[in-house]
Amino acid sequence: MIRYDLTCKNGHAFDSWFASASAYDALEKAGQLSCAVCGDARVTKALMAPSVKESEAPRQPRRLSEPGTPLERAMAELRRKVEANSDYVGDAFAREARDMHEGRSPERAIHGEAKPEEARRLIEDGIPVAPLPFAPRRRTN
Repeated sequence: MIRYDLTCKNGHAFDSWFASASAYDALEKAGQLSCAVCGDARVTKALMAPSVKESEAPRQPRRLSEPGTPLERAMAELRRKVEANSDYVGDAFAREARDMHEGRSPERAIHGEAKPEEARRLIEDGIPVAPLPFAPRRRTN
């Protein structure tokens, strides 16, 4: 995994994790990146400082459930709204989106997961989809 500091053309700064440097490059080339704050697709890597461990006593870590920065609070609020106002369909996202678009299933707000090639086919076929700036929580039985 690799973390990049990113910026959009509107000046918003945020970071994101990628499986590898080549995974970032592939997502950028496919137009699959967007600003976590405003949704702008014109995203670039920002200059980053190396990660250096502190030599002093470690700071008390914040619990992950407590967003600290304005960006973290905005992301938490976006996640809360998405989860409260849409149905999680998991790996069936591409099929569900296509079925709704083609009238085989009633329209409703959904979120889930799709492979990059599935998302690309949906977009190419004119089916409106957008990536979320966070991974869905896994739901188990």
